[in-house]
Amino acid sequence: MKKLPIGLQTFNEIIKNNYIYIDKTPMALDMIENYKYVFLSRPRRFGKSLFLDTLNEIFNGEKELFKGLYIYDKWEFEKYPVIRIDWSGDFSTKEETINVANRILKENQKRLNIECEAQSPNNCIAELIQQAYEKYQKPVVILIDEYDKPILDNIKNPQMAEKNREFLRGIYSVIKANDRYIKFNFVTGITKFAKASMFSGNNQLLDISLFPKFGDVCGYTHEDVKNSFKDYLNGVDLERVKRWYNGYNFLGDKVYNPFDILQFFETKMFDNYWWASGSAFSIIEMLKNGDYYIPDLENVVLDKMKLESFELNNIPLESLLFQGGYLTIDYLEEIGEEIEYKLKVPNLEVQISLNKLFIDYLVGKSNENERKNLIKFLQKNDLEKLKDSLISLFASIPYNNYVNNTISNFEGYYASVIYAYLASLGFDLIAEDVTNKGRIDLTIKTKENIYIIEFKVGNEDALSQIKENKYHEKYLNENKNIYLIGINFDEKEKNISKFEFEKI
Repeated sequence: MKKLPIGLQTFNEIIKNNYIYIDKTPMALDMIENYKYVFLSRPRRFGKSLFLDTLNEIFNGEKELFKGLYIYDKWEFEKYPVIRIDWSGDFSTKEETINVANRILKENQKRLNIECEAQSPNNCIAELIQQAYEKYQKPVVILIDEYDKPILDNIKNPQMAEKNREFLRGIYSVIKANDRYIKFNFVTGITKFAKASMFSGNNQLLDISLFPKFGDVCGYTHEDVKNSFKDYLNGVDLERVKRWYNGYNFLGDKVYNPFDILQFFETKMFDNYWWASGSAFSIIEMLKNGDYYIPDLENVVLDKMKLESFELNNIPLESLLFQGGYLTIDYLEEIGEEIEYKLKVPNLEVQISLNKLFIDYLVGKSNENERKNLIKFLQKNDLEKLKDSLISLFASIPYNNYVNNTISNFEGYYASVIYAYLASLGFDLIAEDVTNKGRIDLTIKTKENIYIIEFKVGNEDALSQIKENKYHEKYLNENKNIYLIGINFDEKEKNISKFEFEKI
C-alpha cells in the first residue's frame, strides 16, 4: 500500500519512499520538447512545486527515478546545468529581498561549482548562466518557483510590493538577454503579473495556464483518485468527495486540489483543509472598498484579458478570486472574435468557506444559531419558522454595519445576506436564475423541494411577480415540490416587512 505524499514537493523522495505519484510526465515531455520559455499559473498548494521538481530531475538526467512512468523510454535524460530559484524567505524590506536573492544565487553557485565575481543579483545571475554554459558545455535550464511571492507577501504594503516587483523585473529581464545560453525556462506562480508588468523584458515567455492539453498538469482528476487511491476508498462516499473537493477547471479535466484530497484520505473527515491553510485578507480588503452584490460573484463573466492579468494598483476582485482558486471556469463562449469565460465556485468546500467570509463582511459576525435554524427549517419545509428565523437574523445585525456598508442598493444587501447564509450551509443555489420570462432572484434546490424567491424593498408585491412571470414553469419536469416565496424589506426598519409563500 503506497503512502500519501502529504506536504511533499520533492519528486525524488516520493518515488524512492513508496508514496503515491500521479504521472505528469506526458505533459512534462510535451512541454520540454516543444517549448523553451513557459509560464504556469495555478492557485496555492496545487502541486506547482512538485511539477517543477519533476522537471528538475528530468534535466538532472535521473532516468531511474522515472522507471515505470511515461517519459522513461521517450527522453534521452541527458544531464544539463540547472539554475533553480525557489522564492522563500523575508521580503518585508528591499534589503531582505536582496539577501534572499543572494542566498539563492550562492546555493546555485555551490551546486554548480561556480563562483560569481559580480556583486549585484542581476549581474550575478547573468554570470551564473554564462559560466554554467561554458563549464558544462551545455545550455542552461532555469526553473523559477513562486516568482510572485515577494510581491504577494507585501500585498498589504503596496509600496514595498512595487519595489519588489521592480527588483524582480530586473532579475527576470536578464534571462532574455542570455537567450543563446538557455535550453529551457519554466516559471510558476499564483498571479499573472506576467507580460503586462513583470516579464516585459522577457516577452517570449509562453503562458500555458489555460492550454487545454496542460489543463491537468497540476491536481488530480477523478480517474486519478479512483485508480491511484483505491486502497484509501473503503467506506468513502466518492460522490460526496467529488462534490466537496473536485471542480477546478483549467480547460482540461476537472481536478482536485492535491492538498485537499490527501488531507481527506488521511482523516476521512470532510473539512475545509485548503481554505484553512491560507489567508483571505486581500478579498476582505477589496470587499470593504467596493460595492459588491454577493450573488453576482458566482455569475462572473470575464474576457481573457481581465481573467488572466491585473496590476497592483488595479486588481479586479473577480480576477483575484479566479487566480486565487476561489472561482474556476464553468465554461467559455466565443462572442464574435472574442472569448468570454463564465466562472463559478469550484466545489462545496470553497462555497461554504467563501460565503462564511461574505457573511462576516455583510453582517459583522455570523449569527450561528440562526444559521443552523435556516438549514433545519428548509430541510423540514417549515416556511413559517424560516420566516421567523430570517427576521431574527436581520434583527441581530448591528445598526452600524448598515451605516458602514458600501452596498448602495438595500435590496441587493438583503438578498446578499440571505444568499451568503444559505450558500454557507451548502445549499444548491442559483442566483439570477434565467427563465424565458425573466430572472428569478434566487432558486434553492433540495432533494425534494425547489424554492423560487423574489426580493423587493418597499411595497411592490414580490410574490405576484413570480406568479405573473410563471418562473416556476422552468422546474415542472423535475418532479419536486415547488414553493414560491416573496420577501419584502422595510428600508427604515431594516428587516422583513412581508413574507408570503405559495405551493404550486
